[in-house]
Parts: sequence; structure tokens; C-alpha cells
Amino acid sequence: MSQPPLLPASAETRKFTRALSKPGTAAELRQSVSEVVRGSVLLAKPKLIEPLDYENVIVQKKTQILNDCLREMLLFPYDDFQTATLRRQGRYMCSTVPADAQEEAQSLFVTECIKTYNSDWHLVNYKFEDYSGEFRQLPNKVAKLDKLPVHVYEVDEEVDKDEDAASLGSQKGGITKHGWLYKGNMNSAISVTMRSFKRRFFHLLQLGDGSYNLNFYKDEKISKEPKGSIFLDSCMGVVQNNKVRRFAFELKMQDKSSYLLAADSEAEMEEWITILNKILQLNFEAAMQEKRNGDSHEDDEQSKLEGSGSGLDSYLPELAKSTREAEIKLKSESRVKLFYLDPDAQKLDFTSAEPEVKPFEEKFGKRILVKCNDLSFNLQCCVAENEEGPTTNVEPFFVTLSLFDIKYNRKISADFHVDLNHFSVRQMLATTSPALMNGGRQSSPALQDILHEAAMQYPKQGIFSVTCPHPDIFLVARIEKVLQGSITHGAEPYMKSSDSSKVAQKVLKNAKQACQRLGQYRMPFAWAARTLFKDASGNLDKNARFSALYRQDSNKLSNDDMLKLLADFRKPEKMAKLPVILGNLDITIDNVSSDFPNYVNSSYIPMKQFETCSKTPITFEVEEFVPCIPKHTQPYTIYNNHLYVYPKYLKYDSQKSFAKARNIAICIEFKDSDEEDSQPLKCIYGRPGGPVFTRSAFAAVLHHHQNPEFYDEIKIELPTQLHEKHHLLFTFFHVSCDNSSKGSTKKKDVVETQVGYSWLPLLKDGRVVTSEQHVPVSANLPSGYLGYQELGMGRHYGPEIKWVDGSKPLLKVSTHLVSTVYTQDQHLHNFFQYCQKTESGAQALGSELVKYLKSLHAMEGHVMIAFLPTILNQLFRVLTRAAQEEVAVNVTRVIIHVVAQCHEEGLESHLRSYVKYAYKAEPYIASEYKTVHEELTKAMTTILKPSADFLTSNKLLKYSWFFFDVLIKSMAQHLIENSKVKLLRNQRFPASYHHAVETVVNMLMPHITQKFRDNPEASKNANHSLAVFIKRCFTFMDRGFVFKQINNYISCFAPGDPKTLFEYKFEFLRVVCNHEHYIPLNLPMPFGKGRIQRYQDLQLDYSLTDEFCRNHFLVGLLLREVGTALQEFREVRLIAISVLKNLLIKHSFDDRYASRSHQARIATLYLPLFGLLIENVQRINVRDVSPFPVNPGSTVKEDSLPAATPLVTPQKPGIAPDGSLHKELFGAISGLASPYTTSTPNINSVRNADSRGSLISTDSGNSLPERNSEKSNSLDKHQQSGTLGNSVVRCDKLDQSEIKSLLMCFLYILKSMSDDALFTYWNKASTSELMDFFTISEVCLHQFQYMGKRYIARNQEGLGPIVHDRKSQTLPVSRNRTGMMHARLQQLGSLDNSLTFNHM
Repeated sequence: MSQPPLLPASAETRKFTRALSKPGTAAELRQSVSEVVRGSVLLAKPKLIEPLDYENVIVQKKTQILNDCLREMLLFPYDDFQTATLRRQGRYMCSTVPADAQEEAQSLFVTECIKTYNSDWHLVNYKFEDYSGEFRQLPNKVAKLDKLPVHVYEVDEEVDKDEDAASLGSQKGGITKHGWLYKGNMNSAISVTMRSFKRRFFHLLQLGDGSYNLNFYKDEKISKEPKGSIFLDSCMGVVQNNKVRRFAFELKMQDKSSYLLAADSEAEMEEWITILNKILQLNFEAAMQEKRNGDSHEDDEQSKLEGSGSGLDSYLPELAKSTREAEIKLKSESRVKLFYLDPDAQKLDFTSAEPEVKPFEEKFGKRILVKCNDLSFNLQCCVAENEEGPTTNVEPFFVTLSLFDIKYNRKISADFHVDLNHFSVRQMLATTSPALMNGGRQSSPALQDILHEAAMQYPKQGIFSVTCPHPDIFLVARIEKVLQGSITHGAEPYMKSSDSSKVAQKVLKNAKQACQRLGQYRMPFAWAARTLFKDASGNLDKNARFSALYRQDSNKLSNDDMLKLLADFRKPEKMAKLPVILGNLDITIDNVSSDFPNYVNSSYIPMKQFETCSKTPITFEVEEFVPCIPKHTQPYTIYNNHLYVYPKYLKYDSQKSFAKARNIAICIEFKDSDEEDSQPLKCIYGRPGGPVFTRSAFAAVLHHHQNPEFYDEIKIELPTQLHEKHHLLFTFFHVSCDNSSKGSTKKKDVVETQVGYSWLPLLKDGRVVTSEQHVPVSANLPSGYLGYQELGMGRHYGPEIKWVDGSKPLLKVSTHLVSTVYTQDQHLHNFFQYCQKTESGAQALGSELVKYLKSLHAMEGHVMIAFLPTILNQLFRVLTRAAQEEVAVNVTRVIIHVVAQCHEEGLESHLRSYVKYAYKAEPYIASEYKTVHEELTKAMTTILKPSADFLTSNKLLKYSWFFFDVLIKSMAQHLIENSKVKLLRNQRFPASYHHAVETVVNMLMPHITQKFRDNPEASKNANHSLAVFIKRCFTFMDRGFVFKQINNYISCFAPGDPKTLFEYKFEFLRVVCNHEHYIPLNLPMPFGKGRIQRYQDLQLDYSLTDEFCRNHFLVGLLLREVGTALQEFREVRLIAISVLKNLLIKHSFDDRYASRSHQARIATLYLPLFGLLIENVQRINVRDVSPFPVNPGSTVKEDSLPAATPLVTPQKPGIAPDGSLHKELFGAISGLASPYTTSTPNINSVRNADSRGSLISTDSGNSLPERNSEKSNSLDKHQQSGTLGNSVVRCDKLDQSEIKSLLMCFLYILKSMSDDALFTYWNKASTSELMDFFTISEVCLHQFQYMGKRYIARNQEGLGPIVHDRKSQTLPVSRNRTGMMHARLQQLGSLDNSLTFNHM
């Protein structure tokens, strides 16, 4: 193939480019053309090689394995994995679940929720899991290499440095010198005259291999390319020669030529002659030393072989041997690992790292500490009888704090009640009636010791939490006082600025009377607000203060009215119209530190950092009303069961049942019976100063209002198990505020008169009622009132009830449930209820259960997230008890729906936590239940069938990691809990499960290989998840069976696939080969027949024979696939090479295999890589290309045009001059073998084809025509392997990064392999293979040559490389490597085969 001419960059745009529809399509078009061309040459699928029966081999070779000194490289460890239980860590002193809750619970849903919050975490631990990732995730890997010792190289030295002539230029003792000399023109036909001398700047330089060059330049800028070089290796002597010119000297060369140089002074001439002769002397001594060492060197090497039994070591004195061993040990220990110097090993790359998974934990929004310091009004005096004591407010006030969000128009927190009154003011209130006292927690006695009621009586500090902070959230304080009359009348004295002690005394007198008489009733008085946040990031606005105290308006009391007022909060003209009460509310806010001590949660459960001292103030957490949207929902982790009750409005203006009903108070109670003498439950949270829990609560009273509005919030601790009789009872009282002396002669003053009852049953259809309710009011309360039912036509069922105002719904009331054991979702409730009826579906009718399962798709997103572990646990339970396939498939569909919802909301971390910590397989009883792993695998197979619903199957593919992780955990728990882990691998799981796994792999493959264009994310994820699953199966299952699944997978791919499929395939191989016991899976041991062989007698494989691929399955497969990939285009090659290289880096860094013998054993698995590289030697033999890619955008891709696609189809076999070349060699190595071809293509004719077929070709090196005649001793002489069908061999050069990566792999294996393995290779290899081997070794020298700092900087700046003059890089004839190689190879026949090439 001739190379198409390359146009210069400045040439006009090519027609091809102009014709493209849009910029950027050129590359795409080229690739598609390239693919078409490649497709047109029939690429046979490599035949699959059946893996060995791993379990049987282990048993058969048991003795050999146990006797192997490196048996840990052949056997899996005994305790490779185990299950563990981790104590659930909460932030509380004790469990949040009440002590008797489990006994009380009767409903399945409540029971399961409690189980979820009480259960510990269940983990599966893999002992060597740290070794199952990329090399970057290995434990004990030195984080960053200490800097290498600094060497100074001449190439880096400053040109203008004035150095002493004989200075030692490098730390190694290399000699350098530079200066101006005159150079005679030796090429002129006439004799040298004075005139033919040219002044040049000479620079003496030591090269990396120790030899010296004398470079000359036009000026002192030695960073440029030299005009020429004199190789001092070829110099025989330096003598003075004054015939033509003064101060001249002559360098006599081996080939009888000479160089004539002249200095400016005698001293300078003498200096140059001395230094050059010194170098010649050093060269001579080195050569003599090498000659002397020749024979003993071989013996030395031989003696080092591990127990070679050759007897050579007996010739050497023990001392020399031990010294040499110590030297070798020192070398190997002090040397830096080869791959540490690889730039890829230094790169930080966390793409393959698994996300860190934490157990479920309680999470909060932005937490704010609210400290209530003081409330003081301008109207003050001393309240004590004897007028001794501090000046304080003249009556008690009560503050209620809560958060309002005006952006979303809702109240977002519960109320926090504070009593800031001075002690003397509190005394004004009569002691609370006995009915309300003696309140105590419903919790264990232990808690009562910790929580002293005295410390909880007057809270001053609360912690609010805000999930979505933004500047439109307000902290609102509502202030109440004891009921006295109308708000306007009560506020009037506080609004005057003239401070009159008379006014204060008058108010105090009235207040004392009111406190005595109406102490338990409150009235609204004032409100104030302040902003919380500066911004949406949750930064607190600490400078904001509370607004003025605004008087409450009896017609604008509700929360809705408050939101309207706050909407105008930033409009001064609106706020100025509101009446202001003179006073100041001092409340500060702060951030909450993570170790904040001494607080209790909203159920009064103390934290771990809690002091039991009664004097320490307790801080109270205030419940947040989190918005019901999935992204802000957390899976519940603690027991919480609160009901908030809000009486809203009573319409009593048209009632005729009572004479007086104006100052109406509502008393709220929670009851569990409607019998006459039944007591309300003591479960209502008390107010400051009262007991912790009370039996009743009152709402604030509005004076002279027949249609009062209310804003009160009553918080109730619900019982664990609710039943039909649980209800809220509202009792209405008319409170007499008038206390005039006129009535003193009459009968006893009546404070309150009952004016009606109302009740609200808590459960409706088994769920807690939470919408706004409109309830009728009754004038009487007969026994059994809950049983009353209207039957229509004026008839009713139940007791006789006297309705107020014709049983119109006069009371408006709403409730808000904050519970982690009750759900509001109808579908979820129904499903659990049906499961309870049918014992989790064991006795269920299939069609009925399917109906309930299908309805779960309509479950609300936030409910699904909140109860995630409980829901999933129940679904898996139903799965194992399902009698029909339809049920199992529908269960799996619901799980897919749940998993997809979590992902779509960005909450997959919850699923990871569930699988790792919460999921626990049901106890397995063979007769009754099935296993989750088997049932789930079968259901997945059904869903993946082509006929199934493609939306569901796409979701399953996209989120398949979850299902495979559940399978893995279920398998692990099943093996350990049923003691099956002790059985042989092939007996651990039933045949039905093996079949199910095989089916699901086969069912998944078409989705991966066919959906990658339409649904790339789904197929990519499925491919990765499958790889992780297969990898983990090696830990539990029959390993031979798992190998077969890998074969099933690989068989779905072919050469010439689109790039994406190659990515998938190599991603799969990368994951599987990262198994922590990858080395034992490959069995690095002799597989010879007959007696157990020692390593020394080993028939090592240097090429990819079928036998090698069978016995060392994974590594054989990987090398075959890399071989195939090297015939593909660049992107594919890069992927393949990086997988191989990263795996070798991992072996190199793995501290389990740190010793030399371990590394040598690993190297035996990769010896066929030599064959693979030799096959591609001409593509690797690139020496003059810069080690840096020069502006990659500008280079012409090798796949760019069909004309340039460097594919060579081999000639017909009949023409092959080399009949002895074994056809198996190339086929086996490249992985493209086909069993159908019997003819032998001539590989060498291709290999030696002119490499101009490549667009970026450079001099192809030493293609020796005489190679063909020396194939008789080829490596693969006795090895059977697949032959190559319609073979296609590429001749394009690989690019720089590919070559470097392949060479690093080559060097690692060369460095790691044992000496005997290397000698065996050299002995077995044919001459041409040896030639190629050393060609590759030499390419290493070129590729890794240090070019100097300037060169590196220049390339990094993108200026392109310094163009090298060819002659400065190539060696003179006498130093030609090929010539030297030939000389050495001829010696090979006459020397003992232990000859080493150490001096190469």
C-alpha cells in the first residue's frame, strides 16, 4: 500500500471536509467508513474455549496444591466472607420505641414498622473486599511516592554556566566539558587547510547507557539540535596534530576516519586531550571487565535459580552466594516499584470507586437554637403585696413560638411554649387544679430518673429544624395573657407612652382578680415576628431583631391571617397601620453544634449527651412539619407517633340551645371509650409550669364572640395501637368574665357553663383522619355517643342526641399526623391489611393479591421513601411465599417501581443503605418458603423476556445494581445461616438456582448488546451490574459454573463490534478481573501430566494456546480479548490496554503478593503477552516520535480514510516462502482464531510489508529478510491452538500512549519473571522471535529516554517537539544494534544455553 500524500496544514480545505453537513461530523464519518471497511473483511468470531472444571481440578490436584510453597496463591481463604450484626446506633439514651409498644401492636403495618426501628443492622463482610477494586483502592498503598533522588543531567544544565573544564557534571561521576574549538572539514576532497576550519561550540555529554558523545553547535545554545556528533565509543585515540594548524588535535576512529579539532590556546588543547583520553581509558577498562566477567557471570545467574538442582551452586563458595543473595535482596527492596513511575498510577481517578454507604440515620434540615431571654412591657411595677421586690410586668404573659413560611404559605413547625414570667408574677396564678397535676411520662421508669419534671417545667431553649431554608421564613411569637375581657380593652393601658404608676396599679389589681378566678383560661394579646435566614443557604440572620409587638385583632387570629400579615411584613406603609403595644421581646438565635448537650427530642426522649442534674436547663427539639415531597423525605429510623389538633372555628351565632354562649372556651380531650364514666387519656403534652402530660387542654378564649376563631395547637402522644373507639372529645364552655360585686348576694359565682359537645373518631377505614373536618355539636353527651348513626327519614341508630342548630356542622377542626407507624396512604394501608388477613400472602388468592400489588404503583412518593425499609421487607416476604408466578412477577414490578422512584428523586443512597444494612433474608424453611435469590432471579427473567413490558424491563436494566446486590446478599445469608457454606461449592445451591442464574445472564445479554443505542444508560448499567454479580458469584458458587457464565457473556460479542460494545466488554472484564482472588482463580501452577512437577521442569506457555486459556481461564480470556482489540481502531485499543495495564499495576501494588517469588509466579500467567507484543512488533517499533502527543487535534487519525486504513490481507498460503511458520501461533495470540482454516497465511510477509500503509509511520526499524529461514525452533512447535480465519493484520503504528502502556506491561513481566523462565524463553524462541524480543527491549530505551526539562516544558506548553536531526539520534554503523545482535546470536549456538543477555 502506498502512503497517500499528506497536505500541509495551510492547504485549502479538502473537498471531503467542505461537503460535510456540519463541523465535527468528519470524525464520525471516518469512523463509520472505517467500520464498514473492517466489516467487509470477514472477521471470524474467536472460538470459545471451554474453561476447566475448577472445583474438580482443586480436588484432583489437592496434594500438589498443598505441597506448593505458594499455596495461598492457589486456594481461596477458608473464611472468605461472613455475616455480622451491627448494633443500631441512635442519638438517644434509649430506644425510641415505647417499652410496651410491641405487645400492644396488633396491625401488621405497625408491628413491621416497630421491627424496622428496633432491628440491628445485618451486614455481609468480605474479608478481602479491600482488594476487590482498582489498584487505587488497594489498602496499604503508598499514597504518593516519595520523590526520586534528584539527578542532574547534562541536557538540563545551563548553557552559559562557566564550568571548570574537568568538572564532574552529574552525580554519577559523568565527565562533561564544553567550549569553542575549530573543526576541520574532513569531507573536502582536497587536503585540510587553515581556511577549511570552522569555529564550533563543542559539548561533551554522557548518555544514559554510559557512553559519551561530543556534540557541536553553531553557537552556545545547546538546547537546539546539534549540527553533528562524534561518538567516542568508536574513537581509538586522541593525539596532538600541529601539521595544519597550531593547538590542533586529532580523534582517530575505528573505521580509519579521523576528526581534526583545534583550540585557541595550548592550555585548552591539553585540557581537551586529557579529558578525552580519560574517557577512552574508562571505556577500555569497562570492556575488559565485561570480558573477564563473562563466564563466571553465567554461573552466578544459574546459582540464583530457585532450587534448580543443576548442581552449579556447589562450585561457588558459600560466602559468595550469601553475599550475592544479600545484594539481590537489597536491590529488590530499595528499588522503586516500576509502576510507581507510570503517570497513570499517579493520577487520581475515583470513577470506579463505589459510593460510601452509611446506615440509615435521622437527618435534619438546618438546625436553629432559639434562646428566649426576656419579655418586658413599658407598663411595670412591683407585684408583691408588701411592694418589696423587683419591678416586673404587672401580669403573667405566655409566649408561643413557631415558624411560618410565606413562600409556600404554611406553618412549618410545631409550637414551642415558653413562660418568661418572673417568679413573683407566676405566684399570681392560683395553683393548677388537681385534675391536671400528677402528670407523668408514659415511658419507662428509667427515663423518669433522668428527666426531672422540675427541669422540664419552664423551657427557655428550643431547637427548630428547617429542611428548605430561604429568606421568607419567619419566627413568629404569639403572646397571650390570662382571660380578662376584650383584646382592645386589655391592651389599652400598654399602648400609652406616659408611664403612670396609677395605671399600673389599676391593671395589677384587675390582673390579680382575673388570675384567681380565670387562671386556666388565656386570651390572645399580641404578636411579633422576625426573619431567620439571610439566604437560601441557611445562613442565619443573627442581626435581625423582633419587630414591634403588634396587638392581636380578634378577627385576624388564624394561621391563614398570620400568613397574610407576614406577607406585608417588609412593607413599612402596611405595618405602620397596625396598633403597637409598647414593649420588647428578647429572643436570640444561633447555630446548633453537632455535640450540643442536654436536649430532648419532640417525644421527650433524651440524647446521649445528657446530664441527669436537675439544675441544668433542658433544650427541647421542636417538630418540623417537613413538606410532603420525596426529595425532602428521609426513611424513618425512630418511633414517633404524634397527632396535632387544631380547632379552627365555631359558628354559634344561630344556636338556640343555650341562653349565654359568648366567651367560648374549648376543652380538648383524647378518649378511648364513650362510656359514661370513662377517663380521658393522659397523653396531651402539657404547657410550661404544668405537668409534662395532661388529660385535657384549653384553647384561647375570645371575649364576646359568638363565632370565635382559634389558632391553638394541641399535641397528643398517640397510643401504639389505635382502635375504632379512639376519639377526640371537644367540650364547649361559656366563661363568665364579669366579676362585679352586684352578684355577690346571689348564689356562688359560676365561672364556666357547658354549652355543647363534639367528637371526632380518629380512625376512618383504618386510617387516621387528617383532612379538615366539619363536625356537628350536641347539647348532651349520652353514653355510647360514638354509636350514633343517621339512617335517614328522621330515623337514627344509637342513643338519643340533642343536636345544636339542627345538627349542622358548626365546628371546624383539622388534625395533622406526624407518625412513623401509621400511614395516610390508602394503597399501602390496604396492601398490608390484606397481607395480614392472608399471612403475608401464604393463603392469598393470587388475583386478589395481584390487585393490591398493582395498586401500590399509585402509592405517594414521599410515603414510599419514608417507609422504604418496611415496604421492601414486606415485598420480599411476599415474594418468598408467593404460590403463583404472577404474584412473584408483580411483587418484582412493584420493587422495580420503588427503586426507579428513588433514583428519579436522586435518593438511591437510601437503597444502598437498605441493601447493605437493613435487608435480611427470611429464615429459610425448605417446605414452606423459597429463597429470595431464586425467586427474584426467576421473576427478573420473566420481566426481561422480549414479550414483556419494555418500560419495566428498561427500568430493571437501568437500576439492575439493586436487584443483583439483593441476590448477592441473599445468597451469602442463605449459605451461612443454613450452614451450607461448609458444603462443596457444587452442592451449595440447587440445580434450579444454577439454571435460573444461567437463564438470567442469557436473557440479559440481548438487552445489553442491542439496546446500547436506544437506551445507552440502561444497557451500560446492566452490563456493569452483571459484572459485579458474576464477580461476587466466585465467592459463593461453583467457580467452573461462573466461568461458563463469563463464556456465555463473551460469546455475545464479536470482532468489529461498535466501540460501545467493546467498552462494555472491557468494563465487564475489568470488574471481574478485579476479584480479590483473581490469582487463585487463574491457578498459577504446573498443569503437566504424570508426576507432580516442580516449577523448574515446567512447560511454560509463552503463547496463547487453547490449553493455556483453559487452565488459566480469566487471564487467558483477557489476553485473547486484548489481542483482538489491538486489531481494532484506536479508542478500542486504548480501553483494552488500560484494563490490562491497570490489572498489572494492581498485582504489583498488592501487598499480599509483595515478595519476589509471588511476583514471579504472577508473571508466569502473563508470559503469552510476549507473543502478543512480538506479533505487533512493527506497530510498536516507533523510535523517533516525540514522547508527547503534539496537539492531538491536528494529527491525522489512523482510521481516518478507507484508503489509509492499514489492513493487509495475507497472501495466499501457496506463495509463502516460509512453510515452517506455524499457523497456530498468530491465531492463538491474536484471539481471532477460527477452527475452519487449514491454510497458513504468511505472517512474516505481512509483518515485513512496507509500513508506509500507516499515516503516521516512521522508519520501521530492522525488518530482516533473513528471519524467515530460522523458524525451525519456534515456540509454538508442539503447541496446538486455534488457527486464524480470514486473518486481518494491521500494520499501522500504535500511538505513543499505547506503546508506552504496552511497554510498561512488558517491562513489568520481564522484571518480575524468574530467571529460569526467561532462559527457557530464549532457548525456545526462534531467531526472528528473539530479534523481535530485543527490538521491543530497544524500543523501551527510546520510548523512555529522558529528553530534558526544556523539552518537557516545551511540549507541555504545546509548542511541539524540538525537531531532531536524524543523525544525532541514530548510531554510527559500528554501533548498529542489528549488527551487534547478529554477532551475539551467532555466539548463541556455541555457548551453553544459560547465556544471559544482561549486558544488552
